[in-house]
Amino acid sequence: MQTRSTRALAASVLATLTLAGLSACGAKPDAAAQAAATPQDVTLTAAQLQHIRLVTVTSAAFHKTIEAAGVVDFDNDQSTSVTSPISGLVTRLLVSPGQQVAAGQALAMVDSSDFAQATSAYAKAVATARTTRQLADTDKELAQHNGVSAREAQQAETDAVNAAADRDAALQALQALKLDPKAIADIQAGRPISHIEGAIRAPIAGTVVEKLITPGQLLQAGTTPAFTVANLSKVWVLAQISGSDLASVKVGDPADIETAVGAANLTGTVDNVAALVNPDTRAVTARVVVANPGGLLKKAMYVRVRLHSRQDTTGLLAPVSSILRDDENLPFVYVAQAKGGFARRRVTLGDRTGDQYEIPTGLQAGDRVVSDGGLFVQFMQSQ
Repeated sequence: MQTRSTRALAASVLATLTLAGLSACGAKPDAAAQAAATPQDVTLTAAQLQHIRLVTVTSAAFHKTIEAAGVVDFDNDQSTSVTSPISGLVTRLLVSPGQQVAAGQALAMVDSSDFAQATSAYAKAVATARTTRQLADTDKELAQHNGVSAREAQQAETDAVNAAADRDAALQALQALKLDPKAIADIQAGRPISHIEGAIRAPIAGTVVEKLITPGQLLQAGTTPAFTVANLSKVWVLAQISGSDLASVKVGDPADIETAVGAANLTGTVDNVAALVNPDTRAVTARVVVANPGGLLKKAMYVRVRLHSRQDTTGLLAPVSSILRDDENLPFVYVAQAKGGFARRRVTLGDRTGDQYEIPTGLQAGDRVVSDGGLFVQFMQSQ
């Protein structure tokens, strides 16, 4: 008959054995999972080797390709905001957004008292200059025959010169208001002119990209923006360059511009690298000048920019086709071993140049990697 202490000892031993058994059972799956998580080398037969192609990794000089996000802007050297040169009410709009215009072409007409006063002042100045010139010429002739004194003749000449200066100043004022040259010729010829509206004219040839006024709107001379005219044959693409890539980007570097509209890539050239860092993004803007046939690129459009550095860089290069991704989306390659074996080797990716990646870590010069057939090797490894 078992005593109470004997039964307690037996129960303690049984509990200890049970826990040990459970611990042992739990350890086996963990070890198996750890072993399964480490891919083993795979060996292919001679027939299977026919499905793959190997490339030897070497150190070579290459030109970096820097990828960056960019936004399209007007070429600010060939675009301008058109303000009204006169105050008054807009009477007519003569163009619409998207319309091509020539330099000096009228964009809108304005009913302006300032314009009427300038026109009247010029007409008066022309008449006064003509009259005073005639008087000065007459007094000069009379002075030669003692008909008037030399002093009177000199004063008449001074009056004629001053009147001519006033006429020229009035003419410049009209020209600044972009008066039609035909109307100016009519005033100079003394022909009567009807009520003339002022015109807002295009200062450059290009495309009307913005219309900012409407009929009946009151404009203030020199302050009210009326239109934006831009030459869209070339545009700027402002690429955002990170600090790590900045040393590789120089003025004159070629660039490819990729849009989301499915058209062929456009090409451009870096013509400026900003001297300031954007305080929000910590990036530096590289300005790329791009020819814009057909007006494909629009202001504020987002694009992908590939800048091709012209300076040489040396590193290990592996084909893009050799790079695979594991379950954690980390890059790896298959490296050839002895006797048809292949080992999975995790790598880091540097800059891309054409169809190759720079490999900063994970490979050594002379390693042979699978460039074609990597998925086949991965499949065989999973069997």
